[in-house]
Amino acid sequence: MGIIFDIQRCSYHDGPGIRTTIFFKGCQLRCAWCHNPESFLPGPQLQYFSHRCTGCRACAAVCPHHVHTFKEGVHQVHYSDCTACGLCAERCPNQALKLIGQEMSAAQVMDVIKRDRSFYETSGGGLTISGGEPTTQPEFLLELLGLAKKESIHTCLETNGYIPEALLTKLISLVDLFLLDYKITGAKELYQHTHASGALWQHTLATLAQQNAAVILRLPIIPGINDTPAHFEHAAQLKRDHPCIQAVEIMPYHAIGAAKWEQLGLSYSLKDLPSATPRQKEHWQALLNAFLSVQ
Repeated sequence: MGIIFDIQRCSYHDGPGIRTTIFFKGCQLRCAWCHNPESFLPGPQLQYFSHRCTGCRACAAVCPHHVHTFKEGVHQVHYSDCTACGLCAERCPNQALKLIGQEMSAAQVMDVIKRDRSFYETSGGGLTISGGEPTTQPEFLLELLGLAKKESIHTCLETNGYIPEALLTKLISLVDLFLLDYKITGAKELYQHTHASGALWQHTLATLAQQNAAVILRLPIIPGINDTPAHFEHAAQLKRDHPCIQAVEIMPYHAIGAAKWEQLGLSYSLKDLPSATPRQKEHWQALLNAFLSVQ
């Protein structure tokens, strides 16, 4: 069994063709710009939409752990006390509360994936597993990929690259295309903004290259953090040094996930940062293209 927080059918942005993207809960990194913060924790958790709340206090009446309190009419959610029992979400008449994450078997997920087989066959699409970081649920990940292989469905794995070697070795035979994030150039900056160290990531890329696995390098570009010429130059150099990298893609920053942080009781450090503008996106792409053209 695994914990899933979303399934998106008919997706066009997570690999080639029309795909079904399965979002796993759990991630070992804490990227400051993450637009899926509901993926951080491995288990189910509560999300609160304050704009929907009418103050009826139905949630407080059923919660056994006093997670919901009302002070001067203001609904306060004590997230650290929540056990994700889901009683409050069930009782809320305004859908102001939602339990994020559900347990599913690999067979149940495959039943959803197979519904769109005809779209995969006509578009060259298939299954993409994303997150969070899917490799934090290794047994479930391997089982689901194995089922997809038996069904001859193309598989993509979207990953931050911090994969234990023993697991990576098993994944290489089951994944048709790795969508590998490259977050920041510079060890100090990488740790500051993601809580990650780059050594394991570098080992992952080296192993993928050694095994001639197919890789697309994906660059989440955040204004003021990693939108530097040096970062684009290093990404281009990685492609030259590792023939397994088929392409380098830019994923421009967008602020649509900012509200989720508050809804989960988290503090978002980039709350004043707007989404990237079309002009910024064009500038970044031009920079990357210029470095990729260097022989």
